[in-house]
Amino acid sequence: MLSIGLPMVVWLWLKNGEVPASEITVLLNAFSFFFIILATLLPTVLSSYSFLGEKLEKSLEPLLATPATDGELLLGKSLAALLPSIAASYAGAAVFMVFVDGLTSGRLGYLYFPNTTMAVILLLAVPLACTFSVEANVIIASLVGDLRAAQQLGTLASVPFGGVFVLAETNFTSLDATTLLTISVLLLAIDVVLLQVCRATFRREEILTKWK
Repeated sequence: MLSIGLPMVVWLWLKNGEVPASEITVLLNAFSFFFIILATLLPTVLSSYSFLGEKLEKSLEPLLATPATDGELLLGKSLAALLPSIAASYAGAAVFMVFVDGLTSGRLGYLYFPNTTMAVILLLAVPLACTFSVEANVIIASLVGDLRAAQQLGTLASVPFGGVFVLAETNFTSLDATTLLTISVLLLAIDVVLLQVCRATFRREEILTKWK
């Protein structure tokens, strides 16, 4: 939806008259940021079911009886939600960039994508945002006994990024490569902290006895 819907917005905007190149680039940077928000939403359903859904359906206990360590189980189940989400984000971003370049190259005189801003988004911010979402959902799964509630709460992981987008739209900050690098560094630090919480949460004894 983003990969086709956002270029349609650009097309309608350009169709209405002459638009300065500076305004086009600002809009494209803002639209590119949506793929970070998307990266926090995509893992929600997968990770919620992978952890809490299997617990509720009694299919997690046989897996916990295997010789795999708690860390290996956590890694495997996290990757099952993480990798498809990152792949979907990359596929959507690729379609978005192709369509947008086709629409704006005539106005700008060059292909806007790929650029440094999108490189930071796809190579750093998207994987880190996906990881943040998965880790948040592991913690939520340990506290919530209802799968639907866990999925709804998991979407809250996108709220901070929505706040950044609003700040950018009100000219409080910009969505350039420097800002995105700063966001990525903060995400990395948060991911490291949440990883420790997840490792403390995802233990056989905790899952079997304390997870609701």
